[in-house]
Amino acid sequence: MTPDNQKELTDPLTQLVDVQEHVQGFLQVREAHRRELIDDYVELISDLIRDCGEARQVDLAARLGVSQPTVAKMLKRLNSAGLVEQLPYRGVFLTPEGEALAEQSRARHHVVESFLLALGVSPDTARRDAEGIEHHVSDETLSIFKAFTVRNTIEG
Repeated sequence: MTPDNQKELTDPLTQLVDVQEHVQGFLQVREAHRRELIDDYVELISDLIRDCGEARQVDLAARLGVSQPTVAKMLKRLNSAGLVEQLPYRGVFLTPEGEALAEQSRARHHVVESFLLALGVSPDTARRDAEGIEHHVSDETLSIFKAFTVRNTIEG
């Protein structure tokens, strides 16, 4: 074994973590995946209502790149969770809880995107990458992203 290989084995970034720490990491990721679709749907519904006056299943399907039956299934889930209301022939509307979640998701996205832009990531890439990162970043990390961005905006 070369000295470089030995270093790799003792590097704290490559060592296997404690079992409970490992479990907590995977639980956090699974929870983020579970919330990801919900966040994306409510944020998009809010955006469509704001920009178009309504959110229709066909528009949700087109923007999310999924089928209308997939959207219908998710809307049923969101309705059961108390985040949306569906009115016949009138589209989808957010409940106050759904709108609050959409605002929270939008704010997280903005912080992550601003952070990536402050690092020098191109606007298109920052927008796309923020879409995935926003769901997986902890509140602690998000707070540090925000502080970094504010500090670099003031100094810049």
